[in-house]
Amino acid sequence: MSKFSKLLLTLVLVGTFNGENSYAKTPAKQLFGTKALPAAMEPKVHGFYSKGCVAGAVALPLDGPNWQTMRLSRNRRWGHPTLIKIIEDLSYKAKKDGWNGVLVGDISQPRGGPMLTGHRSHQLGLDSDLWLMPMPNKRMTYKEREETSAISVLKKNSFYVDDSRWTRAHTMLLYHAANFKEVERILVHPAVKKKLCDTVSGDRKWLNKVRPYWGHHYHFHLRIGCPPGSTGCRSQKSTGSGTGCDDSLDWWFNVGLKPPKDPAPPAKKRRELVLSDLPQACAAILKAPDSDVVRATHKVRETAFVAPKINLPKVSAASVLNSKPIEASSAATLSDVRIPIPTPRPKP
Repeated sequence: MSKFSKLLLTLVLVGTFNGENSYAKTPAKQLFGTKALPAAMEPKVHGFYSKGCVAGAVALPLDGPNWQTMRLSRNRRWGHPTLIKIIEDLSYKAKKDGWNGVLVGDISQPRGGPMLTGHRSHQLGLDSDLWLMPMPNKRMTYKEREETSAISVLKKNSFYVDDSRWTRAHTMLLYHAANFKEVERILVHPAVKKKLCDTVSGDRKWLNKVRPYWGHHYHFHLRIGCPPGSTGCRSQKSTGSGTGCDDSLDWWFNVGLKPPKDPAPPAKKRRELVLSDLPQACAAILKAPDSDVVRATHKVRETAFVAPKINLPKVSAASVLNSKPIEASSAATLSDVRIPIPTPRPKP
């Protein structure tokens, strides 16, 4: 474990167990990131995708007939029941169109909220990362799910899709994902958006939901809208009616993906969210009793399916802090370079 990870782990433990006063001042990511199970409450989401929480989340099973869940040490396979059902349904639709099976990355923590590492969003159980790489013809071990790297769909040292890697099945995977009425956005690398704009014919309305964004060439980000009954959920603005195959896409290649000539000074470190920054309901969700893990796990539709036995280690902040990224460090491309974000820019 790195020195930074050890320090952060110490802060997590001290902040979490040092009384109500510390509880109020402790970064919310430490409070939510150390919860192993969801709140035993009715499914509801509160707040916004980057500032909120979820009650009554359910877990996507480690394995299904057409999916495998990755990076299990992070304990981020939890989501609102609507999202979990969509992931299952998507795995069947994509399978019929040549996608061997879905590799599922981060969804959300058991009670949502800010994460110990990584995402600013994924806090409501309404977001999921799905790899742009089909699952192999075997069931991976725990170790393999921790260490297997996703594969970029870009050409090396390029901002464009590698045609030798892109297949019709990639297109159909995104097509089926976008055609769930509950899905509002799918975030992909601008190169993936361009590939779709250049190659999709016939029905192109679904391209409206596919939005270009930095990164996202190893996986795509699927986001659903606020579920019925979640009155405390705040929606995003509409994506409008166009396909997005216009000048706004050109901006990414002419401006957005290129380092500026005069780099802006480093941005100020963002203040850590604390519990009082989140909707009031999140405090109750955080303190609610744990749900039973068996009852809180989504039931696979194929009752005859037998999942492999995987012994999960106890959830710990140390495991989360040391989890590997989904991409191999040697597989970096131009689009991985950290550059200042220019403005104005298209909305995702």
